[in-house]
Formats: sequence, structure tokens, C-alpha cells
Amino acid sequence: MYEAYLNGKRIGDAWLTPGWTSYNKRLQYQAYDVTGIMQNGKNILGAELGNGWYRSVLGWQNNGNIYGKILGLLIQVHVDYADGTSDIIVTDDSWKSETGAIAYSQIYNGETIDARKEKGNWKLSSYDDAGWANVQVKDYPLSNIVATVNEAVKKHETFKPVKIFKTPAGEQVIDFGQNLVGWVQIKITGKAGDSVTLSHAEVLDKKGNFYTENLRAAKAQNSYILKGGGQEVFHPHFTWQGFRYVKVDGYPGTLNADNFEAVALYSAMPETGTFTTSNKLINQLQHNIEWGQKGNFLDVPTDCPQRDERLGWTGDAQAFFRTASFNMNVNSFFAKWMRDVEADQIDGLVPHVIPNVLGKDGNSAGWADVATIIPWGMYVAYGDKRVLQTQYSSMKAFVESVRRSTKDDLWNTGGHFGDWLFYRPFDDNDGRSAVTDKYLIAQCFYANSVQLMINAAKVLKLDADVAAYTELLQKIKAAFNKEYVTPSGRLISSTQTAYVLTLQFDMLPEALRKQAAERLAENVKSYGNHLTTGFLGTPYLCHVLTRYSYNDIAYKLLLQESYPSWLYPVKMGATTIWERWDGMKPDSTFQTPGMNSFNHYAYGAIGDWMYRKMVGIDTYEDGPGYKHILIKPHPGGGFAHAKASLKTYYGTLSNSWNMDSTRFEMQSEVPANTKATIYIPATDAEKIKENGKALSAVKDIKVVGKEAEYVVVEAGSGMYKFEVER
Repeated sequence: MYEAYLNGKRIGDAWLTPGWTSYNKRLQYQAYDVTGIMQNGKNILGAELGNGWYRSVLGWQNNGNIYGKILGLLIQVHVDYADGTSDIIVTDDSWKSETGAIAYSQIYNGETIDARKEKGNWKLSSYDDAGWANVQVKDYPLSNIVATVNEAVKKHETFKPVKIFKTPAGEQVIDFGQNLVGWVQIKITGKAGDSVTLSHAEVLDKKGNFYTENLRAAKAQNSYILKGGGQEVFHPHFTWQGFRYVKVDGYPGTLNADNFEAVALYSAMPETGTFTTSNKLINQLQHNIEWGQKGNFLDVPTDCPQRDERLGWTGDAQAFFRTASFNMNVNSFFAKWMRDVEADQIDGLVPHVIPNVLGKDGNSAGWADVATIIPWGMYVAYGDKRVLQTQYSSMKAFVESVRRSTKDDLWNTGGHFGDWLFYRPFDDNDGRSAVTDKYLIAQCFYANSVQLMINAAKVLKLDADVAAYTELLQKIKAAFNKEYVTPSGRLISSTQTAYVLTLQFDMLPEALRKQAAERLAENVKSYGNHLTTGFLGTPYLCHVLTRYSYNDIAYKLLLQESYPSWLYPVKMGATTIWERWDGMKPDSTFQTPGMNSFNHYAYGAIGDWMYRKMVGIDTYEDGPGYKHILIKPHPGGGFAHAKASLKTYYGTLSNSWNMDSTRFEMQSEVPANTKATIYIPATDAEKIKENGKALSAVKDIKVVGKEAEYVVVEAGSGMYKFEVER
């Protein structure tokens, strides 16, 4: 990583540059306009370098220096002179190098800054660098140099301490009130050689003491050694932490809130979605979803930001994509990351993490399918078919790699994570929540990826592929039904996830789907309206229930407050999404520390159901990117009102509903140059008014039919207010 300076001023406001890619194949450069910080006469250009992802330990088993051992810098300055001539100033043998104040920097362990070792005013033209060493000039191929297309990591929200206290163990601890990702900036005055260390944690233990066991090998500590002589300001440069609490050791004097500030770092994606309801717990859940996304969308979609991992796990990313694309514009963010997915594919196989630092393992069902799920999701969310053109060869290579491993069209080989971290109670003696057969899961995701190939091939007008994959899909589903389904439609795994995936991906013949949905609903009821799903089943659970007319059960799951549920962590004080349903148990003890992150966005995928089904704003695939809008709310659950808005490329789309025992009101905003098909919960069009007028009297609205408990209308851009007497 680098931070560059011109005449003592930092170039740009990006951090952790050049970001993380598959460096051997894709090394990004950043461009900045530095005209405003040039000066007449002598100019001085310099940079600080840190290990970053390039040679920090990543993953486990002291896995460092993955991309190389020697740090390097490539800069060129383009100068256009007033007389029409130009010049390019580059990193060459006239450059010099030296070590500075940053004595140690590793992503997992943190940073040590010794201000006594600062090389004076080295960033200014008046500095004498005679004692510095000449750099080594190396001739590297530039074939992997690519432009940056995604938003840079930047500083965002700041937090002041909400509480400074001493734990029962005597530790000095600051609570910032929010589990965030970034760092703490401190102001400090002391003697030369005084040292202060900040340790970071997400939670306190049952006794109220500082808890870091779930960080595993990550030290997550920043240390600052003072040079003395007045107030000094410190923050790290080439690392970050995931934390809510900070333990302070060695600080001279009393801890003062004015001297500490937590700074959130994440990729500067525009915020696009809003969601709010009449239920405070659900509103907090939305807050937690948003902060789980912010904390883990730090140049790559990481699983967690605090322990010795912070890797781009593919399964987490695909499960959360639709939710992510509502809350923020992630188009460029994922466009960049998906190029690395393709770069790191091995004969089509998709590694578990991208960029790949874990080796040759690949093609775990629901993880590797990121190669098809996210490109199609991006096309649907943003309507730009270029992502399909760009990623199609990657998508096809993955599907063909699966096909090569099948026998009789069954994907029943290889290692799979399965329904990761599903709920399994210790007293489950009858096996209802038994682990879902991993090959059943694999066959469902194989079918889905082939369906997405058909979809993409249709958009790209690749007729031969459409025909070939349509034929393959029929064989995959036939093989599924022969291997995993009884003649009466019962699955060999009678779990929630088995039925959810089977129904979500249309694996059963039409005649067997209704009874399968009944079995799913009965399973949920048998657990007292609790879910038992893991990373792969959870994103689709409520969607399937709503699709098959069990919306009431979907709401019961959403509003469930006891473990396992989405609101259990909220009731336990969570400010982000947890990795495990019971990361902290009701008695305030913890799940196994080996895998217990308190900032893990995967289960936040319920947000997609809240936005698309509860409030009801969606896009049809025949008019992706919200060119043809679907507005179809599913009110219920005792909510008095719910509202969501989304900044699309056409403008703001929004829908809100209010209801009581006598009236249902819905306000819809349809952006310019789009059309909307709107489903109004009503039994008869005659009972609906728009802005006080009968529907038949509103020329911009066309009643096109009735479907179940909805009246269906079509409308162009505009603001609409519907009222229904109940």
C-alpha cells in the first residue's frame, strides 16, 4: 500500500491504495489531479509504503509474502506546460529511500509508529536527503497494470466515545457505541519514549471485561511511541481494525473523550436505499445490515473485518448481493471484484476466496456459483449488459468445470461447505434439523447456475448456448428428482434448507411444489416459528414462504425475538450482523471463539425480502435496472407502516404503505423514463381511489387485471397515492 505526498500535502483522499486485486494478473493504478498542490520552483514528491495485502500474513499458518517480498513503487507525473509542451516525471534511479516512523505494519496485527524515527520534514523541498539510499530500479513487465474502476476506500462517519470506563479486571476501555471498521485517531501529549497501545474488541465478556479471544491470532493493536515536545496526533496508515471497544494502555494522564475519535473506513459507494417501518427492532436490524455492509465492503467483500481472516469469501458475497445492491450502488465495486474472480479461476473452478490466497481448492456449491449469480444480479439491478459480456466467459468456464465433475448429470463429487453454520440444537433427537445433504444442495445450485447461463445467453443473443443449456437444465432437474425425491415429492433431506432451495430453483415438477411448500411451512411451525437455515438457505427462506402464500409465516420468522432469529442479536444489543445465530448466548457467554465474528453480513440477506417483498419494490427482468418496475407490497406482521426508497439510474423509486383496521394507503413514486406494474392490495378496483379519485377517472393509470388479493395496474412515471377501504 502507498500514501503519496507532493510538497508536504497528501495526494488524494483515498486510503489503503492501490486496493486488493490478484496482483500478479491485475495491479490497479490510481490517477490524481495534483495541479492545485504544485508550486513554482522546486517541487518534492514522495511516498510511504506499507506491506498491505502484498506481503502481510493472509489467512492462516503464517501465510505471508504471498505475492512477493520486495516492496516497490511506480509513479509518473504528467505535466502540461503553458507553452504547449509536456513532460513525464517517473520513478527512476534519481529516487531515494529510507525507513521512517512506521516501524511495523501488518493487516491482522496492527501498526507501530515510533515518532522519534520520523525523518524531519522529508515531505518538503527544503529537506536534505543526502543520507538516504538510492533505490533499486527493476524492469518488471507492465502487462498486469490496469485502471481503477471501483470507488476508493475513504474515511466516512466518525464516532466520539459514548462511555469511558474501567472494567472489573482494571482495564481502561472506551466504548464507541457502534461496531465499525477503521481506526481510532488519538491526541496525546507526553515525553519522548512514552508509549501508548490501543487494543480493539467487538464485545465485552459476561463479566464486562475486554474480550479478544474471537480475534484468534490477530493482535489488532496499534502502538504509538511519542517524540515529545507538545501534542501529537496518531492513527495507523496501512491497517485497520473491526471494533466497538478499545482498551488503552500506557496513556499519560486521564482518558478524555475529546482526545479519541473512531473513523469508519469503507469503499466510497453511493448510498442508494432507505428502509424504515413502524417496528423499532426491525429498524435496528436494517441499521445492522447497513453497518455489516459498510464494515465488510472495504475494497473487496470480506467475510469479517476483525480476526485473522478478512478474505473475499465468495459464498457470503453471492448470498448478500441483492441486499447490498439496494443499500448502496455496488456496480463498480463488484465489477472490479468479478474481474478478479475470473483472473483467479483455475480451469474454470472458482476458489473459495477472491483474491485467492488459500490455494487450489475450489467449486464449493453456493460459493463457486458467485461466478454466475453476481453477474446476473448486477445485470438485473443495474440494467447494463456489459457485465454479462465481460463475465460470460468466466460464467461459462465455471459451469463447464462443474459439468466435467458430474456423472449422469449429478454434481455429487468434491468437497462442499454445505449450508454453513445452520442451526442445530443439541436436543434435536428426531433429526428434523439434520444437516442438509451437501450434494442435494450442489445439484440445486448447479441447476440455478445453468438457468443463469440461459438467461445471460438470451440477453447476449447466443442462441446455440441457449439451446444447449436449456437441454442440460432439463437433465439436471430430472437427475435431481430421480436421486433426491420420492414419488410423492418428499426430499431425502427433510430440512428447511432442502425445501427452500428445491422450491427457489424450481427443481420439482409443478404438481409437486405445493406439497413441498406445505412441508416447509410445517417444519418452520414445528420449531415454534424458528428458522434452522444456514448461509445458503437463509437468503431464500422468506422469499419462498411468501411465493407459496405463507407470508404470515415469513413475518413470524422476521419478528421472532428468541434464538435462532434475526432479532435475537438485536435484542442482545448488536449493532451489526453476527456470523452465528447465537454468537452471544442468552447468559452472555459466547459461541466457540474459533469462528464467532460479530460483524458478518451474510445473514443480513433478509434485507432483500424486506425491500422487495415487504415494501415491494423490485425490477422485472424484461426491463432490468428498474426500467420496468414491479411494485407489489406484502403487508402484514402487525406493521402499521413501512417505506423504502431506491436511487436508480432513472431517479428515485419509492413505495410506502400505512394500514389500520379500516384503511390501507400506499404512496408510490415511479422515476422518469420508466413504467411500473403496481399491485394494490384490494379485492375490487372500485374500492380504490388515487388522490381521491376513482381509478377509472385517472388517465395515467390503466387497470390490467386482478391477481389473488391484488388489483393490478400499470402506470408511467409520477407520484401516486392509493387508498383502499378495508
